[in-house]
Amino acid sequence: MIERMKPFLAHPFDDDRLKEECGVYGVIGVAEAANFVALGLHALQHRGQEAGGIVSFEPETGFNTVRRFGYVRDNFTKASLMETLPGELAIGHVRYSTAGSKGQTAIRDVQPFFGEFSMGGCAIAHNGNITNAVALRRELIERGSIFQSSSDSECIIHLMARSIQSNIPERMKDALRRVEGAFSIVAMTRSKLIGVRDPLGVRPLVLGRLGEGWVLSSETCALDIVGAEFLREVEPGEMLVINGNGVESYFPFERRNSRACIFEHVYFSRPDSILGGRSIYETRRQIGVELAREAPVDADLVCPVPDSGTPAAIGFSQQSGIPYAMGIIRNQYMGRTFIEPTEQIRNMGVRLKLNVNRTLIKGKRVILVDDSVVRGTTSLKIKEMILDAGASEVHFRIASPPTAWPCFYGVDTPDRSKLLASQMSEEEMRVHIGVDSLKFISLDGLYRACGEEAGRRIAQPQYCDACFSGDYPVSPRDMLDKGFELKAAE
Repeated sequence: MIERMKPFLAHPFDDDRLKEECGVYGVIGVAEAANFVALGLHALQHRGQEAGGIVSFEPETGFNTVRRFGYVRDNFTKASLMETLPGELAIGHVRYSTAGSKGQTAIRDVQPFFGEFSMGGCAIAHNGNITNAVALRRELIERGSIFQSSSDSECIIHLMARSIQSNIPERMKDALRRVEGAFSIVAMTRSKLIGVRDPLGVRPLVLGRLGEGWVLSSETCALDIVGAEFLREVEPGEMLVINGNGVESYFPFERRNSRACIFEHVYFSRPDSILGGRSIYETRRQIGVELAREAPVDADLVCPVPDSGTPAAIGFSQQSGIPYAMGIIRNQYMGRTFIEPTEQIRNMGVRLKLNVNRTLIKGKRVILVDDSVVRGTTSLKIKEMILDAGASEVHFRIASPPTAWPCFYGVDTPDRSKLLASQMSEEEMRVHIGVDSLKFISLDGLYRACGEEAGRRIAQPQYCDACFSGDYPVSPRDMLDKGFELKAAE
């Protein structure tokens, strides 16, 4: 299996990035719904490149499932395959493993998952992470459940199977009341499309209209690709049940103050999506504006680390008056399946993916704007490339606060000991990377860029910012059982 998965392993450049969680998508009331799901998953590919799956329902053939490793474009664009997914109801999922097997995924771990109950079948696709999954799994196995995957999401199917409720939506409510953590779910029965968002609304989920049909999606950009109209976000703690009669809304959980993931605004969501009523692109541009106000520096050029640093670099340039330039060029054709990463290739580091525009950089004082620093390995290599090209000074400006804590809500982050900001101060990181200056946007500055003029309200933060602050809105129970230590009270 490891040999089979090698082409899909991350390139060294990607290894120093926080990994996208997953993407979910569902369509009801449209002929050949699976084709629309495939298009939607293609638009959500940035949220997971490891594997994807689609389940459809058609009365004559029942539930039909296809799950594959790799990109959507390499699997779900073949007419012969899509013909095996008939019907006006379908859901799909793109995966990057944040729970279960990592780097050696079995096909059994690829979602959507399916379960057959007394009142009919149900398929489910989950974006997020269940923080009490280990405890739930242990309890379920002791009571006789037999798991087919290593994914935390399968717990939901088993909890539904044990519910005594008379229909699937009610069983799902029962199951999710036992679940802790973050979840945005798209599910389907033989006649219904279901969308659920956890009470904190950590992960995004939106509702769209497609002709006479309906669409659920992780992001609005995946509505645009099929020509669907964006209606609204699914609210935190809300369950939508959609059938031929329209949309029914329920709030089955205790109401809580929402804490949507702030890193969706920094990196995860596509810049052409809308989240929380705000353009992701405009928020990232405004991050650059705030960063220029907080950490000005005298220089000749502002250059983004492509592609995620581009909007913030534009904002930094506009606010500072320093010219914006594409000092680093990204090879658009180098995907994860480009080449098996032999040691010789790995030693080339980021040069396979990024190259410096030497004539532009030579002799210049350069400000590099990136979205984050995780391990710091990529920052080191990019700095070396810029200096090799003849830059006289290199200044890093980072469009997020220092990432010092791991995420337990659906983002694959390294152990805390491997996060550079958990081991070093800002000045120590500057010396370690070897640049003339290094500055991160403050947490207040990030909140202001997201539209919170007062910055981060300490008594009640408006977002989940645990990766920066260590303030976990839901206790990571399984990790605490393994010995993880929370931030000491100040």
